Amino acid sequence: MNLVRESDDVFVACGPITTIGPGEIAFLKSAAAASARGRVRINAHPNAGDSLHEMFIAIRPDSYIRPHKHPGKSEAFHLVYGTVDIIIFDDSGEISECVPLSTDPQEGAFYYRLSVPRFHTLRIKSDLLVVHEITNGPFRPAETVYAPFAPDGTDLEAATTYRTALAARLDAAALSQ
Repeated sequence: MNLVRESDDVFVACGPITTIGPGEIAFLKSAAAASARGRVRINAHPNAGDSLHEMFIAIRPDSYIRPHKHPGKSEAFHLVYGTVDIIIFDDSGEISECVPLSTDPQEGAFYYRLSVPRFHTLRIKSDLLVVHEITNGPFRPAETVYAPFAPDGTDLEAATTYRTALAARLDAAALSQ
């Protein structure tokens, strides 16, 4: 398959037919290992204006995904590789739900869909996560709402502190159940 590099972390599949197989997944894993942001993706959709967005994304566990929501959109993840908790927050930053996903059937489901605008982030529990994400387009960055209760990611120390505290909250909640 022919890929065109759109940015350091984004590649676009060219042509009317896109296939993703072991070679593309190996490429994503290798590219994520070298990525400064800890993640890389292949867009199966041709551009940001497309009405359906499909992406194959590889994400390292040290990558900071600021909690965010997408008003007016749905999103779905189908795991290709790894284990993750999808953390759903209320508007004040309290954890309202933790959705475990894994490609290991003993660890949880391998698919989830969020059809309402809720703040969410990822806690990657494996050496790497590879997901097939589907959402409706078009993509307009200004329409993404970022959680005011979480750091924006420009301060790596603050982002790491937030991720560590979030993991501790999740672990404490799991122990109390």
